Order: sequence, then C-alpha cells, then structure tokens
Amino acid sequence: MRILVIGDIFGRPGKFIVSELLSGLKEEYSIDFTIANGENAAGGFGITPKIAKKIRSYGVDCITSGNHIWDKKDIIPELNRTEYLLRPANYPPNNPGKGQAVFQLTDGRKIGIINLQGRVYMKNIDCPFRVAEKIINEMSKETNIIVIDLHAETTAEKKAFAYFIDGKISLLFGTHTHIQTADETILPNGTGYITDVGMTGAFDSVIGVKKEISIAYFLKQTPHRFDSASKDRRLNGIFAEIDDLSGKTIKIERIERGIPDGNDSN
Repeated sequence: MRILVIGDIFGRPGKFIVSELLSGLKEEYSIDFTIANGENAAGGFGITPKIAKKIRSYGVDCITSGNHIWDKKDIIPELNRTEYLLRPANYPPNNPGKGQAVFQLTDGRKIGIINLQGRVYMKNIDCPFRVAEKIINEMSKETNIIVIDLHAETTAEKKAFAYFIDGKISLLFGTHTHIQTADETILPNGTGYITDVGMTGAFDSVIGVKKEISIAYFLKQTPHRFDSASKDRRLNGIFAEIDDLSGKTIKIERIERGIPDGNDSN
C-alpha cells in the first residue's frame, strides 16, 4: 500500500496548497491512501465542518488532528458524524468523536489509522502508550496495516513512543511542531518513522503565523491575534510504501513542494 501523509495544514495558504498539489502528488507516487493533519486549517486554530469537507474534496481520505480540534465549537457535534475526521484517541472516552478508524480501499485492502496526543508540555490526558497498545490489539484483528499520527511537543516523547511501538504498526509520524525533521527511517522491526512530518502553509512565518505578530507576542507577553502568513507557500509530507502481507514499511521518503506566491480562494 502506498501512503501519502501531509503535514499540518495551516490556514488558507495550507488549504490552497493542498488543493493545487495533491492530485499531482497522488499521481506521481501512485498513492492508495492520503492522510492529512487538519487541526490548524481554520485560520491556524481548529477546523470547521465546512473546511473538513473541503479538505476531503481535495482527495484526502483521513483527517487527523490534535489539541486544537476543540477550538471551533461547531465541529464538536460533527465529530460523531464525520467518519474521516479523527481526534486524539487518548482524550477521556466521554468526549465526542473517535481517535481511530479502519478504512477499506476499493480493492478490499484495509488500513487502520490511530490519532494520539502526547503529554509532555501538553494536557495531562490518558497515556498514549497504553491507549495505543489497547487499540492496536483490537485493530490488528482486522488489518495488519496500521498508521499512527502522534501529535506531540517533544522529540524525546516521540522517539520513545517509536521504539515502544516498533514492529506493532506499519508507520508512525509526528505532528504539532510544524517543523519537518530530517530523520525519516525504518526502525529495526519494520515500522516507518519520522519525528515530525512538518507543515503545509506559509513558511515566511513563525510556524505559520505572521512574523511581526509572533515577535510582538514574545516581546510583550500579552494576547495577540495570530493571523496566518501568506508568503513562501510549501507542502511538507512523506511518502511511505508498506508491504501488504507483512504490514512493514519498505520505503519512506520526505516530501517538500512549493507553489508561487499569489492570491488564493481558500
């Protein structure tokens, strides 16, 4: 199975990049399934039902998220109804939505997606290690191709989780920092891994936000409206090829593509 992962889609520039580049990338890499983190798609904070449908219409099969999934209140009631939109599975179970799903391709193959959130410098929610083990044990009865988005702050937590989970899943990619790491690898027991897949948005920025706003925030330590930047638009992502029989990753490749600056309609 050939999988494309798109790094955190940030605001209008991020959505426009996906709309422009996704179909070409899918053709270039002969992609079977596409995953994108969309928790920053609504102006940099959260996602709305309309935006989720728009990202889906571009050709994304599953949208993962993280701590900002709760930012837009109109998405909350939709989480139980939108099968392709996941929230981190290790939030307490009485929350709406779900953190895992199994998708079936047209040829009958199945892929399981799990969305988790780290706890270091983030909310002290349920343990992602233990929650992952429980979900994997059940999901592996249905498919041996399992992919995890670990939305976490620190490299140490992501790396520890990677070695903990190696051989139990096919692919683990990190999100949240908006900085693509140059450490894509296949771990000893066959799990593909990258610490952070990066960002899809405007790179002439501070992780997607206009530079002057971010500088003012750090200088003054007072609330500021974090508007999306607009220049140097790029897509970060990875391509992974997974063996259908073993569920192990056999190839992983970092992707970065840009588009010219200009107006967009997203």
